[in-house]
Amino acid sequence: MKRHQVLIVAAISVLVLAGCTNAQQPTIQTSPAASPAATGQTDRAGVDRLLSVVSNTKAAVEAGNFSKANTEFSQFEDNWKQVEDGIKAKSSDRYKAIEDSLDRVTGELKGSQPNKQNVLADLQSMENNINSVAKL
Repeated sequence: MKRHQVLIVAAISVLVLAGCTNAQQPTIQTSPAASPAATGQTDRAGVDRLLSVVSNTKAAVEAGNFSKANTEFSQFEDNWKQVEDGIKAKSSDRYKAIEDSLDRVTGELKGSQPNKQNVLADLQSMENNINSVAKL
């Protein structure tokens, strides 16, 4: 009987020790408030990437290479996602103007015969609005 109790206690001890040595990595969570977008700040590197995309797209449009312009401009959306909340927090009017230009440029570049002047005007507007809000 004593031997049976000792075995039960030993088995429970082994299980408890095994549970204590279970190697679990602590989970680190970052607060959304820590990101520049959540605090209304604009990430300068993100803004620079947007301006680079706009500049490269303008160069392709000026050269009449709308296929390249479309390829270049396709990078805008990914970069925009990184800074749009910060831009919106700083200036909802400029945010809306950038969004509107984004829609028009995307539509023109996907069309069969994009209007060069319209695309260039919208790209210039985007560049001006991005630069203006980055200074705020």
